[in-house]
Amino acid sequence: MKDQKKILVIEDEEALRVGLEENLKAVGYETLSASDGPTGLKMAIQNKPDLILLDIMLPGLSGYEVCRKLRETGADMYVIMVTARHEEFDKVHGFEMGADDYVTKPFSINELLARIKSKLARGRRPSGKGKIKFADCELDLEKRILLRKGHEITMTRTEFDLLAYLCINEGKALSRDQVMNDVWGTEYFGTQRSIDSFVASLRSKIEKKPAKPEHILTIHGIGYKFAR
Repeated sequence: MKDQKKILVIEDEEALRVGLEENLKAVGYETLSASDGPTGLKMAIQNKPDLILLDIMLPGLSGYEVCRKLRETGADMYVIMVTARHEEFDKVHGFEMGADDYVTKPFSINELLARIKSKLARGRRPSGKGKIKFADCELDLEKRILLRKGHEITMTRTEFDLLAYLCINEGKALSRDQVMNDVWGTEYFGTQRSIDSFVASLRSKIEKKPAKPEHILTIHGIGYKFAR
């Protein structure tokens, strides 16, 4: 199949790994699998799947480390963490390592398939490389720094991720729900208004007049749009 998407399952529990592969194949995906961290990382780099289902508790190398090492290479596949760990810290740490979503066991296979479909419908994940220039600012996606008039601006990880997302989707009207799902993942435990506070902080750092923004624009009734 010409447009068949490839999914890598990295899971050490054999029954679950086999079951996931069977369900993925049944709906038309090509699958690969690994039962430990080092093998999974190697397969991800060599085969460049469109998406990875990644367990956290893996032999040899944790799912966190697999995800972190992949992102350090600029890998642009989506990563959905699949784990039995429910703690809030675990979810936050997964997102910080570069995961796109987080599913806790036990889970509905239909819900998982819906999340996979939603991610893959967006095309490849931004690779995190290159520079984006606007006004007197320069956002370096690879070094993860923001320069304004040549001076580095202090940013939190979340502020950087949000600004990068807005810049990459320049000109698109983005709903708060869409931003929450794409930047924080569908299991984000904040509220839509949390985004507003992050946007206000970003505006104070990149806009000449934060009260009259020229770059991060409010689309009333929808959300936000980035303009150069």
